[in-house]
Amino acid sequence: MSTRPRRRAALLAATEPARTLVSAGALAAALPLLRWAPRGDPNPVLVLPGLMASDVSTRALRAWVARLGHPVVGWALGRNRGPTEEVMDELPRLLDRLVTEHGGPVSIVGWSLGGIYARRLALRAPDQVRQVISLGSPFSLAGQPVGGGAGARVYRRVAPRRPGRTATTPRRSLARPLPVPSTAVYSRWDGVVDWRACRQQTGPTSENVAVRCSHLGMGYDPAVLWLVADRLALPDGEWRPFRRPDRFGLGALFPEE
Repeated sequence: MSTRPRRRAALLAATEPARTLVSAGALAAALPLLRWAPRGDPNPVLVLPGLMASDVSTRALRAWVARLGHPVVGWALGRNRGPTEEVMDELPRLLDRLVTEHGGPVSIVGWSLGGIYARRLALRAPDQVRQVISLGSPFSLAGQPVGGGAGARVYRRVAPRRPGRTATTPRRSLARPLPVPSTAVYSRWDGVVDWRACRQQTGPTSENVAVRCSHLGMGYDPAVLWLVADRLALPDGEWRPFRRPDRFGLGALFPEE
C-alpha cells in the first residue's frame, strides 16, 4: 500500500468516533423526512451486531425497523466475540425459531461481522431467509489471511481458534451472489474495514449500495435507515434494485458508486 492510502486509512480510523456522532446528529435532523420512507407488509427481521458489539449497538436500528411495522429481534447472545462455537450453534436455532414463530422466512440485517453471519445463514438455509442486508461487512475477506486494517487487528486479537481450520483455509467466497436477495451497503469513508471488501458480485437479485458515513455510524445514518426501510418494503417475489429517493433532496445522501 502506498503512503497516501495508508495515511487516508489512518485518518479515517482516527476520526471514526467523531464521524459517528455526526451520523447520530444527522439522524435527529432527518427524522421528519424519514417519515416518508417506504413501508410494506410486515415481515420478521433479525438484526445481528458487529464484532465486540451487542444488541445495545443495534437498539436504534431495531427501533427504526419496529417503527416501520416489522416484528424485529436482536440476537440475544451477548457481546459478539467472533464465530465461537456457541454462535455457530445458536444462530441456526434462532433462525429456526423465528421461522416457526412467524410462519415464513426472515429478513436479516447484519452489521459488520453480523453481515458475514447473515450471508452464511442464507447459504445454509435459503428457504428460511427472505433477504440479507449487510452494513459494512467485509465478507469478501472471509477465509483470507487477516490483513492489517483496524477491524482486522481487533478480529485477530479476539477471534477464537477453530479446530481444523487456519486463517488461509479456502472456503466458498461469500462475495458470490446469494440464493436469496441481498443488498451490500458500503462506505468509502469506512475507517474500520476496507470498503472494497464489503461489495458483492452483482446478479439478478444482488446489489451494492454506497452511503456516506463511518463504520460505527451505520446503524444511525439516515441514508442507511432509508435503504433498510426500502428493502424491507419490497413485496415477496418482486425484488428490484435500490433507487435513490428523488424527494426532498434525499438522493444526495447516496453517492454515485
